[in-house]
Amino acid sequence: MSKENFTFHNGVTIPSIGFGTWQIPNEEAYDSVTMALKNGYTHIDTALAYKNEENVGKAIRDFNINRENVFITSKLPAETKGYDETVEAFNTTITNLGVDYLDLYLIHAPWPWGEKGADYTEANIQSFKAMEKLYNEGKIKAIGVSNFEIENLKPILDKCDIVPHANQIPFYIGKDQEELISFCKENNIVVEAYSPLATGDILGLTELKEMAKKYDATVAQLAIRYCLEKDTLPLPKSTHEKRIIENRQLDFEISKEDIEKLDQIKDVRK
Repeated sequence: MSKENFTFHNGVTIPSIGFGTWQIPNEEAYDSVTMALKNGYTHIDTALAYKNEENVGKAIRDFNINRENVFITSKLPAETKGYDETVEAFNTTITNLGVDYLDLYLIHAPWPWGEKGADYTEANIQSFKAMEKLYNEGKIKAIGVSNFEIENLKPILDKCDIVPHANQIPFYIGKDQEELISFCKENNIVVEAYSPLATGDILGLTELKEMAKKYDATVAQLAIRYCLEKDTLPLPKSTHEKRIIENRQLDFEISKEDIEKLDQIKDVRK
């Protein structure tokens, strides 16, 4: 890949493509993460809510890769808010993973999933302050958020000491996040793109199939490369080794003209 890493505003680097483990059950996570590590991934993304941290951590330990050579992200559950609650959840996560520190820890969402859109501003501030403490203690190398819109980010910027290092959001061909991405860039927040394949919903689009042929690529490769071209960090997920390998084979660039065409595609998931 032309870009090996993104760099957070604190100087910490993060590999430019991560292996996502959302929707991978714990019993499958060991084999999937092992396949990812075997095929060159050094950035693994999980969450307490995924209920697979134990086998994600076991796969990393059993692969015998030096801890400093693998970047591990996990997340505070969306339903867990507050200072003490955040510290407790973090301790559960590093116990599950069997590690001494996390490379990146994120607030999974600004509201519990069952209360989407509800106002948890003060609770999020307290959670982030707890993460700042853990960061200052060296237990986390970088801290951030996930699924935060501009209105969710502003109170963190106003009331907390550390600007979030990352915001992990849904981003894929057809999902226009231009305003949010611009805001993040203005504040030196790295944007991570989860569901870069729209959980598979864009793979059958005729226009993507035709364009992928032009680049001698799969639709998945085109979609993941698009995320990188838009300066976002993709987190593709698969349990099939062939696709795990293909999803990192991105040694091509999409022309400006084709990027503009892709920008015009409407969100198939609306």
